[in-house]
Amino acid sequence: MPASTITSRPLRRDAQANRDRIVAAARAAFAANGIDASVEDIARRAGVGMGTLYRRFPAKEHLVDAVFEDTLAEIVAVAEEALAAEDAWAGFRSFLERAFVLHAENRGLKDVLNRSPRRAKAEAARMRLRPLIRRLVERAQAQGSLRADFSPADVPVLFWTIARVIEATSEIAPDFWRRQLGFVLDGLRAGAATPLPHAPLTTAQLDRASGRRP
Repeated sequence: MPASTITSRPLRRDAQANRDRIVAAARAAFAANGIDASVEDIARRAGVGMGTLYRRFPAKEHLVDAVFEDTLAEIVAVAEEALAAEDAWAGFRSFLERAFVLHAENRGLKDVLNRSPRRAKAEAARMRLRPLIRRLVERAQAQGSLRADFSPADVPVLFWTIARVIEATSEIAPDFWRRQLGFVLDGLRAGAATPLPHAPLTTAQLDRASGRRP
């Protein structure tokens, strides 16, 4: 079934309710067991039969897409709330902290964000987030709280770093990542800045480093 037939017509109320339950169940399954969670487990969590699941999501990739969009929408909302903070540094810090809380609570978040199967849709969603991150960085720099040589392109690299800490310590010290983020945030303060030995990654370099190819 073409993907366009899945979302092109408004759903009946009961069909929409089924879809919402399935997506919520997929998020929960990915959070608990990673992106390799089975569709049978997702259907069981949603309380629907396999036929109902496959009518809405003919392939598991469609479920990953739906969870990806749901997750990105949540991160976008976090960024928008952070931008509303009068203190730009507090907004920047809260965005990072809340985004990492999402990651710490969801084992499958990294895989969902990195492995959404339809590249065009994934890139469109990322394009919603990038200007918000740029504004968070620029506002904090304009207020003089964030070091001037920090680039929006450094934010994904920061995510890779703290995400690795989360993965390595989640079973032994679930909140340890907060200590490491504290060190990082202190180093990002304008008053702590010293000259850096390397420029930020370009967009092309960032895509290559993260496994995305043109």
